[in-house]
Amino acid sequence: MSSKQVAVLTDSTASIPEGMLAVLNIRTVAYYIHRGQEVLRDLVTIQRDEFLNWLASARVLPTTASPGPGDYIEAYKDLARLGADEIISIHMTSKASGAYQAACIAQSMLEEQMPDLHVEVIDTRNAALCQGWMAIEAARAALAGFRLEDVAAKVKAMIPVTHMLQTADTLKYLYMGGRIGKAKHLVGSLLNIKPLIGVEDGEIVPLGVARSRAQAYQAMVDKIEAAVGKSKVKIAYVHAGAMEEVEKIKELVETRLNAVESIIGELSPALAVHTGPGTAGLCYFPAEV
Repeated sequence: MSSKQVAVLTDSTASIPEGMLAVLNIRTVAYYIHRGQEVLRDLVTIQRDEFLNWLASARVLPTTASPGPGDYIEAYKDLARLGADEIISIHMTSKASGAYQAACIAQSMLEEQMPDLHVEVIDTRNAALCQGWMAIEAARAALAGFRLEDVAAKVKAMIPVTHMLQTADTLKYLYMGGRIGKAKHLVGSLLNIKPLIGVEDGEIVPLGVARSRAQAYQAMVDKIEAAVGKSKVKIAYVHAGAMEEVEKIKELVETRLNAVESIIGELSPALAVHTGPGTAGLCYFPAEV
């Protein structure tokens, strides 16, 4: 890392494909998963396939916890040792996680210890690969030589126009984990209905229901097309053990929309706890933001 390059840090929950993390020099901090007496680190001591196989038959959900201020201080200091003098720290919605607050505490503590290190902490008011897209675009701007002020401005411009749409066979995992948000009223009516949910202003919201996955996927495309028309978009297809399902969504989307970049990512275990196996959806934003 050049001493003139902004370092980009985000959390494991951003669910960015590992190859992109490496190419773009994105540093991640792992969430915690408490499974009985075990304390696991997201994508460090527990991986996706193993976790989803276990989760499908779990009678009691594990709990998750965001990294603490100490985790972020350690990561910031490590990036400084590698030459960074500016860091952008990009986090899941503060309405669903304590990561943003923990990172802010770490940033404040480091101001006294390392006054020459500048850290800007961002609440994306979103999750998964919506958060991931912001980290990806920040990293690309950093690699292009932009400094912290401009990289942060890019991310902040993305926040109001980056959106998630997803569906699953059940909302029980979100409900059991206390992350159901404003979609709570859907839980009891899903015998043969596929819910559509999204995130608005940092909180999970209901976006409709469909009678089948196929209809849910069609509704996703309709909603994006209504929002962006034929404008260029970047789309991340996201799933939890449901690659075949996101491939169906991708085929539908890219016959109707002007997708100039698309990636496929799988939710990290710390997010899959709350969505459950089989979740499929997408995160998108206008490419010209």
